[in-house]
Amino acid sequence: MANQIKGQQEILEKLHIYELNAMQHQALEAIDKSEKTILLSPTGTGKTLAFLLPLLDQLDPKIEEVQALIVVPSRELAIQIETVVRNMGSGYKANAIYGGRAISKDKIELKHTPTILIGTPGRLADHFEQARFTTKYIKTLVIDEFDISIEVGAGGEMKFIMSYLANVTKRILTSATQGASIPKYLNMEGAKTLNFLTQKQSAKLEVKTVVSPSANKHNTLVDLLHHVGSEPGIVFCNTKERLEDLSRFLDKKNIAHTCFYGGMEQRERERALIKLRNGSVSVLVASDLAARGIDIPEMGYIIHYEIPIAIQEYTHRNGRTARVNSKGAAYLIKGEREVFPDFIGKSQTIKLNTATHIKPPFWTTLFISGGRKDKISKGDIAGLFFKQGGISKDQLGVIELKPDCAFVAVPKTISETLVDKLNNVRLKKKKVRVYAI
Repeated sequence: MANQIKGQQEILEKLHIYELNAMQHQALEAIDKSEKTILLSPTGTGKTLAFLLPLLDQLDPKIEEVQALIVVPSRELAIQIETVVRNMGSGYKANAIYGGRAISKDKIELKHTPTILIGTPGRLADHFEQARFTTKYIKTLVIDEFDISIEVGAGGEMKFIMSYLANVTKRILTSATQGASIPKYLNMEGAKTLNFLTQKQSAKLEVKTVVSPSANKHNTLVDLLHHVGSEPGIVFCNTKERLEDLSRFLDKKNIAHTCFYGGMEQRERERALIKLRNGSVSVLVASDLAARGIDIPEMGYIIHYEIPIAIQEYTHRNGRTARVNSKGAAYLIKGEREVFPDFIGKSQTIKLNTATHIKPPFWTTLFISGGRKDKISKGDIAGLFFKQGGISKDQLGVIELKPDCAFVAVPKTISETLVDKLNNVRLKKKKVRVYAI
């Protein structure tokens, strides 16, 4: 037990986390002692770490096969968990597989069998059916955001996956909502349930209503964005059509933003989140896909451009701000004659101060066509920008390193100069393309 605690402390230090919260402490204990655990906790409270730490203790370093399976509802969540596992530095290989990318990439990665496999139901079912790895040694099963994962795999994929997991001895289900029914085929009877959703809505979250003088809320949204200033935030829409229409309007108003919704290509979705994380944009116009399970920083506010249909979506959207130790605001834009559903509850109606304005982003993002697979590190990239780019440390923003590429935030004012200097140079013996995205 002492070695286990010491190992967890070392991992936490690598993640720059120095204390677990109450939910995580209780989850670690419950998962360690129980064969079946259901963890219900709000978005942003650290559920991923709560199941990964005890999961690592179940692994046998002598077995070079898949030992833990993590089922997730979206490609973004798969990538996020894979990144967390890598950053934990445990020595165990983890791979994320998901729809929307070439299956040939999965096949290459699965030739070097990971110990921890993370994937979406459809893609996992495909690999199970083709027997691309043995499921004999899978002892730990996690279904993250199980209510949505079950819905995504409702076409039979989830049940099919479960039929291959005869040797599972530990099952963990997580969710940020309650009330979802659990199918019998998951075999969760008698599970230990930890429910942290019964606590009242965060006192740090302020809910405010802004009244639009017309049914079309576009101009009111622009006024609201100027009111909140340059803090990072998300504007939520219910449909792709509304989102795209709103994005075109914001372009006309010269408001820098990016979009995120299910119909986008995976590459564009990833780049949208990278721009938000590194400060190249401060406004994300999104569908409910962005309400949970994606890796973005604490938002200063969220805006319900359209009110969601169900309370679950409303709760998840609000969960993107006022998380853990921070304050935040949720704004509701009320159109002419619009009536809010009962679950909205009380909010403060405010008048906007449009004297504040959104500042143009200081940063922009450059793409580099080389990554970890080319033996390139963040230090190599920083050295390139310092030496050949001629910039100072305060002119180098966030670097995100991917397997086959990298993204670097640099001041917008010098981005064209840097592209001219660095495009087609050699980085670790590889000639790389560099351009703004």
